[in-house]
Amino acid sequence: MKSSVLTLSVFALCLLPFAFASGAEKSPATTDAIRATVNDYIQAYYTADAARMERSLHPQYLKHTISGTEGNLHMTEKTGLQMVEDIRSGHPVPEARRQEQITVLDVNGDIASAKLVTSGWTDYLTLAKWNGQWKIVSVVLREND
Repeated sequence: MKSSVLTLSVFALCLLPFAFASGAEKSPATTDAIRATVNDYIQAYYTADAARMERSLHPQYLKHTISGTEGNLHMTEKTGLQMVEDIRSGHPVPEARRQEQITVLDVNGDIASAKLVTSGWTDYLTLAKWNGQWKIVSVVLREND
């Protein structure tokens, strides 16, 4: 019995590195491709480029925007179609107000997560590799207070 437990323990320890291997697929080429998709997304917003926005979004894209403070939080939803229409009818953001920091948080096969920080909000994005291209599937946006 002790031998079986010891063998199982050693086997489990050998597998442990694989349990945390999701970052192993975070190759420079993959990270660059994900970062490029997120960059397309924010640059489309800044420049009011609806076609560029649409290219960055998965067909089932959904965005949740959270605003307010604890005890008085407000949440709204927006689909990809609504996002594209908002961009189409929007106005470019002045270059002086354009700032962003993109961080690829994790990659696991054909899904990834990223963080986009701007002067007015922070986006947490989920992406999927769809037909060979990274697309944004969902965003949770937290407005700065």
